[in-house]
Amino acid sequence: MELTQDSLQKIVETYVIPYGLNLLFALAIFIIGKWLVKTIVKVIDKLLEKAKLDSILIDFISGIVSALLMLFVIIASVGQLGVDTTSLVALIGAAGLAIGLSLQSSLQNFASGVMLIVFRPFTAGNFVEVAGIAGVVEKISIFSTQLRTGDNKQMIVPNGKIYGDVITNYSAKDTRRVDMKFGIGYGDDLKKAKEIIKRILDEDERILKDPAPVVAVSELGDSSVNFVVRPWVNSDDYWPVFFDIHEKVKLTFDAEGISIPFPQMDVHLHKED
Repeated sequence: MELTQDSLQKIVETYVIPYGLNLLFALAIFIIGKWLVKTIVKVIDKLLEKAKLDSILIDFISGIVSALLMLFVIIASVGQLGVDTTSLVALIGAAGLAIGLSLQSSLQNFASGVMLIVFRPFTAGNFVEVAGIAGVVEKISIFSTQLRTGDNKQMIVPNGKIYGDVITNYSAKDTRRVDMKFGIGYGDDLKKAKEIIKRILDEDERILKDPAPVVAVSELGDSSVNFVVRPWVNSDDYWPVFFDIHEKVKLTFDAEGISIPFPQMDVHLHKED
């Protein structure tokens, strides 16, 4: 069938112009919406930076906000073309629910990562014990935390296990108490041993004067009289002081004739006729 000028004009007026205008409006909505999304995200970034949040959390929040706003822009653009967006929104919701159910553990790690970054129970460089692992924190990400152990192993711990358990941060405070225990024989001079330990502590400049070190008899054991020795030091000096004091106590006790008994047991034999 040959198209006449009137029929062509009618097609243009009925279909081409309306759909063309809708397409132009949809493009305009998309372009302007994209620009608005970028502007809003920049403003949010500046506000979060002023709030001094972690850069990882800032990037993540910005990404989520950008994705959600762009989703609204796309739905508005598609709706301008005459597409029924109700079914599209329902489809997106169903897909989001399915993804959420299949990624429950990942979502738990994500939520825990957000909490770790927001509340900062530890930061990079801290020495911590989490999920039964002790090490220096090298990196905190949204889903996991990277630790370096004392023997230089790299451990990747899921954030869900960290935030759901006890967190011990050995670097949180400037000072730490060094807890040590020394035993002497029952036949040794108790007061002399106590004075030796105090002298060793006084001669070590790394040991803090306030609070004062504690040296006290804590137990009359099966084979020894036990002292608790509790000096305070700067956190960085904890292990050097711990090792040095043990060595100095052993060497000084040997030189002063004070024994460090090992566990022993008396066995009594009874002879029967």
